[in-house]
Amino acid sequence: MTNEQLAQRVADLEARVTALEGIAEQAVAEAGGVISYQGRLSAPELEWSIILPANRVLGLPDGPRIEVLAALGHPVRAKVVRLLAAQGARSAAELQAEAEVGSTGQLYHHLKPLTAAGLVEQDGRGRYRLRATALVPALVLLAAAADIAGQLKP
Repeated sequence: MTNEQLAQRVADLEARVTALEGIAEQAVAEAGGVISYQGRLSAPELEWSIILPANRVLGLPDGPRIEVLAALGHPVRAKVVRLLAAQGARSAAELQAEAEVGSTGQLYHHLKPLTAAGLVEQDGRGRYRLRATALVPALVLLAAAADIAGQLKP
């Protein structure tokens, strides 16, 4: 990377930060606060950033988000999500073995709520993966739950 390219990247990042700060300041003034999360992954290369007014988050219907939380609310399902996040797409046989699920029927029983909630999808080759748009949010949910449980304290 040349010095000129590096300078341009820095300028672009500064512009993005300024824009995000403006959005956040406006939201704080209008909504009494903001909720935000972001993430950047290297494999797959993905960057995600969300900033929402707190009152908008609190005003959303509970049904869809409860479906997502319920889908993650079982140890086998949480393990499947962690496996897919860490290792990428897996076949049903690989998931069954790695998640230590007794039968294919039990695995499908756990995949059904994960797919219904929009966390997991099947690719064209019959392998299961986290939806690209669900990857960072799912990791944020796992991190937030670990924070609430006190697992992130030093």
